[in-house]
Amino acid sequence: MKRALFPGSFDPLTLGHFDIISRGVHLFDEVVVAIGINADKNYMFTLEERKQFIEAAFKHEPKVKVVTYKGMTIDFCKEIGAEFILRGLRNPADFEFEKAIAHTNRKLSKIETVFLLTAAKTSYISSSIVRDVIRNKGDYTVLVPDSVNVKQ
Repeated sequence: MKRALFPGSFDPLTLGHFDIISRGVHLFDEVVVAIGINADKNYMFTLEERKQFIEAAFKHEPKVKVVTYKGMTIDFCKEIGAEFILRGLRNPADFEFEKAIAHTNRKLSKIETVFLLTAAKTSYISSSIVRDVIRNKGDYTVLVPDSVNVKQ
């Protein structure tokens, strides 16, 4: 089985994330969306809310699993038998950042990182932009899947 781990904070899930996961299921037998737990970060949404957003968005896709994890991503990959890390790239800055992480992961393990370019129509969307729109009471619904429901 070709299993890929798609790690992130997903605070919240965006249409860009949704696009990468949706395309990933055509490349892998299973895509494990892994919400990383970082006690040092201040999240807008609880861990349970973020998990529910993703599960609801992919409720009809049996190849998508949603989990949470702590620690190093490559250690979690080994724990669940994922041979690949799936990552999305929006721009050259993402590439430079992700490339350094991918090289480090390959130095420390045999896990390959697979990059997908985001769709042009979602390449400008980031979770931080979505959070700013939500904080300022803007129409965030055009940036996220329907499963992301914010009580404003």
